[in-house]
Order: sequence, then structure tokens, then C-alpha cells
Amino acid sequence: MNLTVLAASGQTGIALTRQALRRGHTVTAIARDPERIALPDSPNLRKVAGDVNDAASIAAVVDGDSVVLSALGTDRAGILLTGARAVVAAGPRRVIWLGAYGTGKSAEVAGEGAGVLAKALGDRLADKVEADNTILAAGGTVFHAGMLADGPESPRRRTVGLEAAPPFDLGAKVSRETVAAAMLDEAEAPGFPGAVALPLAE
Repeated sequence: MNLTVLAASGQTGIALTRQALRRGHTVTAIARDPERIALPDSPNLRKVAGDVNDAASIAAVVDGDSVVLSALGTDRAGILLTGARAVVAAGPRRVIWLGAYGTGKSAEVAGEGAGVLAKALGDRLADKVEADNTILAAGGTVFHAGMLADGPESPRRRTVGLEAAPPFDLGAKVSRETVAAAMLDEAEAPGFPGAVALPLAE
């Protein structure tokens, strides 16, 4: 497949790009500074400059044949919604978006941990929720991951919908490699179009 990875220079973006190449896909990797995409050059990898604050730079790369996997994250409110709108406006075939478990549509099933997370996120919470809803309304899949960590892909990983979601454990971690693998599975064989999915380590 031809995949487009947004925010490809971050840790999760690198994991998505590396795993996609390993699976035999062709990848267009977008970052504000493509030089920071710390992967060796490959015939199947194209590194391009793009900034979600400049919707034209996203539209120049994303088109109707694109399957976009987003690892966009930020410490500033507004960036995620801006990014979601820019991606959707570019009209890709599919979008697979990374969100946070315990926010928006997963807040109720997450339990008490959602309240703690909401306080920690502050004004970024509404941005996350609106960005997720923008992707879902466009038929995309939003992955609500727990606390991210380094480490290998879990051999016991699985992906579930909200109806099978466990309570949110702030002490539990899911590796970025596990999340990336789950998002790529969804790109290859859609199981949660227009819905929230949870990547679980076991």
C-alpha cells in the first residue's frame, strides 16, 4: 500500500514509518523538518516537509488515494484540531488517527482514570476531543491508546472496540511499537471505520 505518515519525526511516527516499510509498504513521511525523520533512505520512503498549521502543505501531499496514519501530538491546545481539519480537507481515502484513552468517546468506559487525565490535559482536552470527532465524522478510525512507553511490540497485543474496553489504569503502559502495529493492521484490514479502537498490550 501507499501510506502517508503524519508527524513522522516523533517517536510514534518513526515506529509507524519503520514498521510500514518492514511490511513492504511505500511511505510518504511528513514532518515539519524532514531531516529529523531518523530512518535511513529507502526507495520506498519519501520524506517531505509539511506543517498542519499550513493546510496547503498537507494538501500538496495528501490526495484521494492516500491512507493517512497520524501520530500527531502536541503540548499546545489547538494543534490537533487544526491538523485534523487539514487532513480531512485534503480528502484522503482513509485516516487512522492517534488519540488518548480516557478522552472524548472513551471517557465513560475508562472510569475514574479519565478524570485524572482530564485534569492533566487541561485546555488540551477539548482540542483532542474535537480533533477525534472531526476524524470520526469523516469515517476515519481513532485509536485511543493508554500511557505510551518505549519497548518492543507486545506479542500478546490485541485491538478492541469501546464495548470491550478495560478500565483505564494510569500505571499500565502500551509501547509505541504496539500502537504502531495496531494502526498498521487497521490500514491493511479496516475493522473500525468511523469508530474508536483501543490498542492493548495483552
